[in-house]
Amino acid sequence: MVDNGTWEVVQLPPGRKPIGTRWVFVIKHKSDGSVDRYKGRLVAKGFSQRPGFDFTETFAPTARWAALRAILVLGAFEDMEIESVDISSAFLHADADTDIYLDHPEGFPQGPKDSVLKLLKNIYGLKQGNRSWYQLLDKLLIELEFKKVRCDHSVWVYEKDGIKVIVPVYVDDLTIVSNSKAAIKSFISELKKHLKLRELGPVEHLLGVKISRDRPNRTLRLSQKQYVIDLLARYGFSDCSPISTPMDPGVRLSKDMCPKTPEEVEEMRTVPYAHAVGSLGYLAISTRPDISYAVSTLGKFNSNPGIKHWQAVKHLFRYIKGTMDYELTYSPTSSPEMFCSYSDADHGGDKDSGRSTGAYVIKMGTGAISWSSKLQTTVALSTTEAEYIAAVSGGQEILWLRNLLSELGFPPSSSSTLHIDNMSCIAVTKNPEHHGRMKHLDLKHHWLRETVVNGLISVLHCPTGDMPADILTKPLERIKVLRGAELLGLCSSGGSVT
Repeated sequence: MVDNGTWEVVQLPPGRKPIGTRWVFVIKHKSDGSVDRYKGRLVAKGFSQRPGFDFTETFAPTARWAALRAILVLGAFEDMEIESVDISSAFLHADADTDIYLDHPEGFPQGPKDSVLKLLKNIYGLKQGNRSWYQLLDKLLIELEFKKVRCDHSVWVYEKDGIKVIVPVYVDDLTIVSNSKAAIKSFISELKKHLKLRELGPVEHLLGVKISRDRPNRTLRLSQKQYVIDLLARYGFSDCSPISTPMDPGVRLSKDMCPKTPEEVEEMRTVPYAHAVGSLGYLAISTRPDISYAVSTLGKFNSNPGIKHWQAVKHLFRYIKGTMDYELTYSPTSSPEMFCSYSDADHGGDKDSGRSTGAYVIKMGTGAISWSSKLQTTVALSTTEAEYIAAVSGGQEILWLRNLLSELGFPPSSSSTLHIDNMSCIAVTKNPEHHGRMKHLDLKHHWLRETVVNGLISVLHCPTGDMPADILTKPLERIKVLRGAELLGLCSSGGSVT
């Protein structure tokens, strides 16, 4: 930090308070769990910063997981080079945008005892650190003739003379996808002139996810086996017995199961419920759509979980114990469309509110790249209504993905198909049928019909047995869970998805 010119030693101006610092020590692991490196970092205690004095704006975007997966799969299907770069101490490259004063780091005093450190560069822990780094990277990439994608401001594209370079960024992790190995080398060389970085070569590990490719077959696999192993060990489930369903299909959780006696309250006080559900949430967001419904349902009780809710969490841990070898597998198919979409809903599935759970799944090849399982914001009066509201959410994601692919240089050549397993809902998306029963719906829900009329989305019927989104709407029995996982593109290590 001294070599980087991060600060200068000064006397504290009148009326200002220095911000404290602390050391953070982390052991970085590889995808197989082995130790990669030992890392020490000095961070600022940003919680003591005062708005208007020490910071102003703090917003900084990061790439959506759906965008990351779509770009990786696109690179695999098009047989492009996929490499990764890690920016070393990324935040230290950006200049400080306000006057910030720090206490001396523990163990490394500099200058007189009554002096402080005035920051010339940002450091980790500052509220504006992310934003300053993002602005620096954005300016640098634009200078290198990259164009920022409008529908995801953490993705940049370079296209010139038949050479394409796509760079999705998640804070300081850069993934580089290109049809030219030389272009990647040239890009990294330019970055090295401005930033300190580590070349990681062909991508193998990204944000805790293991990435493996079978280039001859243009297949990509994403897995988090080591994350699952660490998760089971952290919460004491390493030796639990595996089970075949993420949730017991015979149990419907509700607020009635929250603690009612002082003994139950005291028993749940020591249970790491919210922490466990949050850890499972990252798994559901990254590579395991099959547990999305379970995590979404369990998360509703974070504020006051009961014993039955904790039993459901333990049930889910037993499920991931038995499926830790699952990989999200993407292989090309014979479909003429770049992606296919599905939406489904479980009418009135929530016991507490009577609201329905809506879900959608978007697949590229054999695997899901985007999925969602959420409680709908309004009570649906019929199955048709619940399915229609779910279809609207799926349609929004379809248009976002169409825009993303177009800006990446792969525009869809025809309308995108949305598969629905309810014939009545399909009729409503095409024409204003059942008006007497649908007239109360908010106008925003009729956006889908207009999009279908304009030809951007076409709607087709999908049998329930072939609906990938079904597993995201309700608890299912073992046979349907296995079928649902297969439809989502999940299979055990080395297996294939049909």
